Amino acid sequence: MKSLKDELKYQQNNLEEKLNNSYEEALKDASFYDLVSKLSFPKKKLIKYTSSLEECAKEYQNCSNCKSILECQNKMRGFAYLPCVHGESLSFEYQTCKYKKQLEEQTKYKKNMSTYEIPEELLNASMKDIDTTDKNRYAAIKWIQDFIKNYGINQKGLYLYGNYGSGKSFLIAAMFSELAHQNIKSALVFWPEFLRDLKASFDTDFKEKYEAVKKVPLLLIDDIGAEATTEWGRDEILCPLLQYRMDAKLPTFFTSNLDLKILKENLSCSSKKVDEVKAQRIISRIEQLTDQIEMISANRR
Repeated sequence: MKSLKDELKYQQNNLEEKLNNSYEEALKDASFYDLVSKLSFPKKKLIKYTSSLEECAKEYQNCSNCKSILECQNKMRGFAYLPCVHGESLSFEYQTCKYKKQLEEQTKYKKNMSTYEIPEELLNASMKDIDTTDKNRYAAIKWIQDFIKNYGINQKGLYLYGNYGSGKSFLIAAMFSELAHQNIKSALVFWPEFLRDLKASFDTDFKEKYEAVKKVPLLLIDDIGAEATTEWGRDEILCPLLQYRMDAKLPTFFTSNLDLKILKENLSCSSKKVDEVKAQRIISRIEQLTDQIEMISANRR
């Protein structure tokens, strides 16, 4: 009858033999063999991690055959689950692939652009994608090109108005994107939704949201005039914001379907009363902050 000590030794030897056999079988796979051959780690320790190494080998092979991040077949797109040697220990970590690193490098400029309820596609807007075949867009495009060229020389912003879907927001977003590559920060704010969101954040991050928009180097107030006019939104939010940016000489941009005359009429009428004086205060600040260009073009939506 075997002693307990002999039995334990037998079981240990049997386990080691099974682990070794599994490891040797795994070595028949070319990707597994290639992967472990590059590890400076003793075999007697590697055999304990055979199943994890086999999982790594699959992802390693996927990466070897991959041509772009869009072709990634790993569990986490843009990452590979691979072994890492740390002295005398072995760990397994998700490592960023070269294609994801390239993509992050190419898109890091987007971190300079903040958005509030703005379509994601506008973050991808680029000057090279602007349609220059419509002569009705020439004035706006020329203005934007000049702004980029002369950025930083006490420039005004732009009040760009015209028909729905003419690409007003895209033009401003493309300009912001171009400047974001120069590490210039901007915010694109869909004004009607921003006001609703701001009002709902009184007890949380109201000040943080408002200050961020008020002080950002470049600001787009998108679709002004589409909001339901309230005295609070007009007098407590918009007016001080514009006054601050005017005093600080921060370029401010607007898109709207309305010219300034009709915008004034909209801002005059709240649910409680008509106040042309306070509406005119807004218009006066917009006029001081911006050049105004009308752009009537085909609906691109």
